[in-house]
Amino acid sequence: MCVILSALADPVRLSIVEQLAEKGELPVGAISSPHSITAPAISRHLRVLESAGVIERRIDRQWRICSLQTTTIQNVIDWAQGLID
Repeated sequence: MCVILSALADPVRLSIVEQLAEKGELPVGAISSPHSITAPAISRHLRVLESAGVIERRIDRQWRICSLQTTTIQNVIDWAQGLID
C-alpha cells in the first residue's frame, strides 16, 4: 500500500490518475498535453504509476495507451474506508 500511496503523492501523478479516471483509456500524448513538463518526465511519472500497479500501459500500433487499474484504486478506497470505520 505504501508504494501506491507514494506514487499518488506526487501532484503530476495524481493529476494523471484523475485524467484516466475521468476519461478512461488515453494515449500518452493526451496525458502529457495538460502538463508543462517534458516527455521524458511524463514517461518517468507513468513508469512510477505502472510499477505501483496504478496504471497499465499497452501499445496499439504507434500509440502508447494508458488505463487505470481499477482494482488497485478500489483497494486503496477499501483500505482508507477501513481507517474511517
